[in-house]
Amino acid sequence: MELYRSPYEAYPFLSDAPEDLRCDFELLTDGMASLTGLLRAKAAEPELREELLWICELIYHMNPALRTSLKVTEAETARLLAATEHLRARCGSRCRRFVLTQGCESACLAHILRVRAKELVRLLYRHLWQSHEADPRLLDLANLLSGYFFYLALSLNDAAGVDEVDFISRNY
Repeated sequence: MELYRSPYEAYPFLSDAPEDLRCDFELLTDGMASLTGLLRAKAAEPELREELLWICELIYHMNPALRTSLKVTEAETARLLAATEHLRARCGSRCRRFVLTQGCESACLAHILRVRAKELVRLLYRHLWQSHEADPRLLDLANLLSGYFFYLALSLNDAAGVDEVDFISRNY
């Protein structure tokens, strides 16, 4: 089969074979960086705006890692861990429950980013199951991003005076 390639193709790897997950990884990180920028646009605190800009840049540094190599430093990973732990400590008892993904608009956007980071983790595992290599730090970073955005959602709801709503599962 001859695959048609549009002369207007938005990204040169969009036509990669379906089992090649590198472009999917790049699209997921691009989407996460874009949503992080949107969340930053909604943030009022200068400190949070600065942190989200840094995280946006960090996500873009992750972007080509499956195709080339990971250029995120250990110091940057440690900084993300520290930011995550800071938010977790700030949330207190809010983070000890299973809560519905609701609240203020910024918190809901942070929850979407949390899920996107988990999608990134899942894609990385699929890539590894195909016997491809990936820097283990990519898994650490994606998991840390999920935790960061979860605690950020709780923190944003707290700052907006929005109570968390517990989710009580009928299955567990």
